[in-house]
Amino acid sequence: MLEVTLYSELEAEHPQERQLITQAAQAAFALFDFPFDAGVDVTLVDDEGIRAVNRDIRQIDRATDVLSFPMLEFSEGQYGGSLEQDRDPDTGRLFLGDVLISLERARAQAQEYGHSAERECAYLTVHSMLHLLGYDHMDEGPQKAAMRAREEEVLASMGLKREE
Repeated sequence: MLEVTLYSELEAEHPQERQLITQAAQAAFALFDFPFDAGVDVTLVDDEGIRAVNRDIRQIDRATDVLSFPMLEFSEGQYGGSLEQDRDPDTGRLFLGDVLISLERARAQAQEYGHSAERECAYLTVHSMLHLLGYDHMDEGPQKAAMRAREEEVLASMGLKREE
């Protein structure tokens, strides 16, 4: 099971997005049937908030849609660490890492891509979770294709298939 802890740096509450993001993160984690429980922290921000983190951490001075900060070593869904060393002694969970999602950017991209804000929020969450679980898209070939296939598999399981 995955425990999702949600934080928000936004003024207004967003209960629908919060619930959807939690479900998407849990669906991505469940895809792998890991024999351990885990946790992830997700923070909802606006474009300025994600821009500041992107600038400070990655030295890229622009807003982006989502940032992922993995804490453990995974390779395409395969855990490469030590359960005994990496488990939180209090909870027994592995902490996967942190995710920042710009809800402002997610809503704009949904309009730009012609699909719902729900699908975009779920997509960004799944995309980020896969980064935490060792997927990447640095090439335009097999890595990207594997990641995209997993993303669509999770979204389809949630009833959020890509609209053709």
